[in-house]
Amino acid sequence: MSDASEKVTAIDKARKLSDAIREVKNAAADRDDVVVEMREAQRMRLEMLAAELRPVFEEVPGDVENFDFVISSGMQPRLWIDAVSHVTMGRDRRTYRFLKDTRLGRVVLAESADVKPVADQVTRYIAERLVERQRLMEGATEPILPGADRQTARDRPRSSRGWWTVLSALLIVLAGALVGFLLTGTLLWDRLSQLWTSF
Repeated sequence: MSDASEKVTAIDKARKLSDAIREVKNAAADRDDVVVEMREAQRMRLEMLAAELRPVFEEVPGDVENFDFVISSGMQPRLWIDAVSHVTMGRDRRTYRFLKDTRLGRVVLAESADVKPVADQVTRYIAERLVERQRLMEGATEPILPGADRQTARDRPRSSRGWWTVLSALLIVLAGALVGFLLTGTLLWDRLSQLWTSF
């Protein structure tokens, strides 16, 4: 029993706090080195993709300012294509993921461990954006409904449906006011009856 208590209470006088701090700092530096190496590896892979896409980037007209074509630094390096789309590496650090941010969330446009399919999809995306921009510049429009005429809304005569919409909206507002008045009267009925009897 005394031997066990001596083992528990015995303190190694040779151990110093400075040694423990040095060990912790070394371990943290080793972990930081691993993180930096992983980040560098991701950046190198993205640079390989950018080199594959360089001819495509150079073909984009100089007056088009929609595209970024830069690799951002940070904890998660990204090859930015435009303000809403970028390529990043997956969790395994080997898979390229071409992502686009939309109003409904992030969409994966392409995902592969090989550079070529992702580069092809990025090239197609850039082409689609350029064609879309050109159509907007030319003022080309397409009807929302199939078979609809190509007349713009400005050129169409106003229909009686516009008045019906205004009247129905007005009726809804009046109905809401009436319901609110009745609800307030119901909730305050006790106070109103007391006020009425006091006169």
